[in-house]
Amino acid sequence: MSDLRAARRLSPDQLRWTCDESSFEFDSTKSVPALKEIVGQPRAIESLEFGLKIGDHGYNIYVSGLTGVGRMTLIKMHLEELVKFAPRPEDICFVNNFEEPDVPRALILPPGKGAELRRHMNQLVDTLREEVPRAFESKDYESQVSTVAQASQARQQELLSGLERFASDRSYTIEFTKVGITLQPVKDGEALDAEGVAALSPPETEQLEQNRVAVQEEVQRFLKAAKELNKDTREKIDDIKDRVGVFVVGSIVDIYKDKYEEHPAVIAYLNAFQQHVVEQLGDFGDEEEKPQLPFLGGRPESESDKFAKYRVNVVVDNSATEGAPVIIETSPSYYNLFGRIERKSYMGALVTNFQLIKAGSILKARGGYLVVNALDVLISPGVWESLKKVVKYNQVRIEDLGEQYSLVPLAGMKPEPIPTKLKIIMIGSARIYHLLQMLDEDFRKIFKVKVDFDTRMPMAQARQEYPAFISTRVREEGLLHFDRGGVAAVIEDAARQVDDRDYASTRVADAADLVREASYYAREDGAKLAGRAHVERAIAMKRQRSNLIEERIQQLFADGTLLVDVAGERVGQVNGLAVLDLGDISFGKPSRITAKTWMGRAGVVDIEREAKLAGQIYQKGVLILSGYLGATYAQKRPLALSASLAFEQSYEGVDGDSASSTELYALLSSLGEIPIRQGIAVTGSVNQHGEVQPIGGANEKIEGYFAVCKAKGLTGEQGVMIPATNERI
Repeated sequence: MSDLRAARRLSPDQLRWTCDESSFEFDSTKSVPALKEIVGQPRAIESLEFGLKIGDHGYNIYVSGLTGVGRMTLIKMHLEELVKFAPRPEDICFVNNFEEPDVPRALILPPGKGAELRRHMNQLVDTLREEVPRAFESKDYESQVSTVAQASQARQQELLSGLERFASDRSYTIEFTKVGITLQPVKDGEALDAEGVAALSPPETEQLEQNRVAVQEEVQRFLKAAKELNKDTREKIDDIKDRVGVFVVGSIVDIYKDKYEEHPAVIAYLNAFQQHVVEQLGDFGDEEEKPQLPFLGGRPESESDKFAKYRVNVVVDNSATEGAPVIIETSPSYYNLFGRIERKSYMGALVTNFQLIKAGSILKARGGYLVVNALDVLISPGVWESLKKVVKYNQVRIEDLGEQYSLVPLAGMKPEPIPTKLKIIMIGSARIYHLLQMLDEDFRKIFKVKVDFDTRMPMAQARQEYPAFISTRVREEGLLHFDRGGVAAVIEDAARQVDDRDYASTRVADAADLVREASYYAREDGAKLAGRAHVERAIAMKRQRSNLIEERIQQLFADGTLLVDVAGERVGQVNGLAVLDLGDISFGKPSRITAKTWMGRAGVVDIEREAKLAGQIYQKGVLILSGYLGATYAQKRPLALSASLAFEQSYEGVDGDSASSTELYALLSSLGEIPIRQGIAVTGSVNQHGEVQPIGGANEKIEGYFAVCKAKGLTGEQGVMIPATNERI
């Protein structure tokens, strides 16, 4: 037995892999060229290049992987090169729809033309404000209007004279008052009052009444003729005004039409603009603007400017853009992505117009690339469904999210949809990807490219790429260069993170932090290069900043609060090993596992499970253990066994199956009343054939148990029994 134990014993060199720094062909990272790609991701690079270059519908990209493996870095790196050679996307403008003001028109123009159109429309409005009043103040216009007015006045005087003669012939005079036309009877050139009328003879009175009726009818004919004359005069003046307006406005607008003859949508808008201006020439008169109300904040700027309806709202201006746009939206709310229609307070009410339409990230990324986080998209109300519609229908509608969910239909602006084509890159975890694949039938149609980032890479590749990665970080961030030992120590830490000497971690964010911190300690020591000692110090200090709980637990073992024997022998008792993961730190902790057996048929009763402190994987391990016992010892007769298993002083719950072999040894020890050495802690899971399977966290478990043994006193007989398959790992 001692020979077998010696043959299986691992030396310290076997427990901790070290990188052979003498194999490096450089003395320091000064001579190592910078890394051109991300560390350890050839599969991801190939997939990303395919997804970025294929332009067919639905080939959007889902980037899957853990945080810190360089997902965003790789995306930025490839997009920076790709967009340089891509064409600039068009500008997007909104203008007033003169026929339906609630449906603003969208204009898609070549890059730079949007700002140009806005400038030209401002110039056009300013020119009209000068030229329209000037045209109506011209002698030609005044002469034409004066001619019509004089003819009208002459005709009106002619009608009036005829009326007066008609009335005079019938002994009446006409008087024009504020309340209308009054008829006054006369006799012998003198006006008759009531007494004079009463003094008339009956025949005279009857004749006077007949004359009054005749004059009254003539007055009605006069009023009708005068009304028609006024109408005709207004029409003639309006016709003159329209002809002048059409000429002035048309001649000015035609200048700008010539500038946009290659853009039919702009020509159509200018035609509608011209027609509206001719119909609303009063907007360009010399009328003074009415004063603002002094309360409720006054008018919004867009309302106080009566010419705002003629302005151009450029929501996306690509005049200064080089290549295709890349938008990284870190807060993908509905309005940030799809745009918004803002409102302003006016006399206690919220008002809006097309000038208050704002573009979202999707419109800004139109013709380019939009990068979002999958979880942020999924938890933001309304975003995921709306994003799918953008991809499926290649258009964006700027809508008010409140209107969509309102039970009462609300009147609001509904801008024209904008045709949109872009590539969406969504970054998320593998779990989210698989959930979307299973639960959303549209997902696989619109995200056809998966870029999967690996968490580890072969050690041979790591030895080539990590020095270049360190050199890149040093050069870009102004850090100290690393010597061979420092580089080797960084690679060793990367191997430790994956618990495998043949592989290294690709979580370059952690490696970058280690490089920065080692450089800091090297500078603190006044060194010219960062070496192994500085890297090891950075690792130790980072752990010290986070291991307060670990130290408290170790202290509980040292003072006997947590019971564990590290010497002697006990029946039915074995030291198991667990790993506590607190997020920023993980460490090993021994636990006393005890077993009690007696005659009966209850089988193995796990106290943790009965107390509901056991996780599902742990429960599975206990059931597998029971299967092994039954298959091994109950082939010919039933297993008459009752047993209990317990993790002593375990109050926070347990999970995982790495203690199942430990529990098996405790059960067999109790059954056979065979003492077990307490100095040997055990870890490993067991299957139904009795084979011990590899486990994770071996480093933490060994180090945690060593710390407890050191605190209680090292005897030279203590150790940890791990699965044989973990030796390679």
